[in-house]
Amino acid sequence: MTENTFPVYKVDAIVTFFRTEVLTGQEAKHFTKNDLAPSPKPDAVQRLYMRILQLLYRFKPECHYMVSGYTVFHPVCLFCSRRQFLRMCYVYDFSLNDLLAPKVKRTVTILSGIMNYLHFRKQRLDMTMGHQERFREDMDKLQAYSRGTKDAQKKMDKLTTIPPEQQAEARELDSALSDLQTNTMHQYQEVNAINENIAEWKTEMAEKSQKLTQLKVDVATLKENIGKLKSQIVESPEEMKIQMEKMKENVKNIKLAIETADERLVGLQSNVQGVTHSEADIQLIFKLLQDLQSSMNKTQQHQEEAQALVCVYEAQQKELKNHSVEEGQLKRSLGMKMDKESKQHMRRQKKKEIKDQYIEDVLGQCDNVHQKREQIADQIQERDRDSQHLRSQMTNLRDTCSQETEKAQDLFDRLLAALDHFHKRIQNHVVEGNNDIVKMTANF
Repeated sequence: MTENTFPVYKVDAIVTFFRTEVLTGQEAKHFTKNDLAPSPKPDAVQRLYMRILQLLYRFKPECHYMVSGYTVFHPVCLFCSRRQFLRMCYVYDFSLNDLLAPKVKRTVTILSGIMNYLHFRKQRLDMTMGHQERFREDMDKLQAYSRGTKDAQKKMDKLTTIPPEQQAEARELDSALSDLQTNTMHQYQEVNAINENIAEWKTEMAEKSQKLTQLKVDVATLKENIGKLKSQIVESPEEMKIQMEKMKENVKNIKLAIETADERLVGLQSNVQGVTHSEADIQLIFKLLQDLQSSMNKTQQHQEEAQALVCVYEAQQKELKNHSVEEGQLKRSLGMKMDKESKQHMRRQKKKEIKDQYIEDVLGQCDNVHQKREQIADQIQERDRDSQHLRSQMTNLRDTCSQETEKAQDLFDRLLAALDHFHKRIQNHVVEGNNDIVKMTANF
């Protein structure tokens, strides 16, 4: 005790610590400084040691009162268990006098070592609880990430894979899309060719309309000139005829040109109507192409979402790897702790098996005693039954005997009366015989 590896606390600190951390209820209220100083009370010290063992090793109070093969009474059992425990508190010279006749300095140093060990145990428990909470949080995060990755993988599979029910439709749609693309390309080419032809025809129509307007202007100017010339010039009838014929030829040529232009206009109008019909078809195709474009945009959006999900999946995979590394470290630390705990558990299990074996032996002896007691109780009950039966028989016999005695008493009384009467008669006969004898003797 001269060289301690732990601080020695004051009595007040020790009392407050054990009242708050170890003792409960009425024991904490009644435990005071007077139980330790100036003269420690053995009962209080033994009770405190019992409660410390109960707190640390879950020993029940009755375990300290069970008599083993090497103990004789309760303090010796408590001393054996305390000596094994105090080695962990760096107290190696614990003796039986510290229980039976404790001293102030010794008890204070022993309780200081126990107090230091309990502080250390509390800190380690807090650290292990913190590690367990962080491990639980990491496991929850890992489970959440794994669920998220599984959901993302399922979404990606749903987006990328086509169900077998819709594969035929998808193939048909792909073939229809390819056919529509080829048809639209051909129709675009045809429409471009038609637009070029329409542009050429429009240019020709514009040129011809310009020529017609120019011809109309020329005709109008010619008519004006003819009217002016008619008013100004008086020509010969032959020249007038020649000019009139020329004018008629010019008018015929103009009419023919107008008719040809009208025919061309009708053809152009029919071509324009065909172009309008083709434009309606092109608009329908354009709508279909817009629908295809929207569907392609949607598929592109789905692909972008799938790529984003892939990025998220990769990030979550990295986090999962980090968490798996942390989990491996935690598992290693837990494995170390579990190994230590398993070793301690094995030791405790061996001690527990020894104690259980001893308890089973004691319980077996108790069971044997109980069985013998039950057998003796059964024998006692049988004997009680026999005695009760005998008592009932005795009562019956007593009743019959009383009845027989009454009858015998009556007979005895009668016999006595008869005997008395007979004796009286005998006496009378004897007296009479004696008298007769006397008389006979007198006569003889």
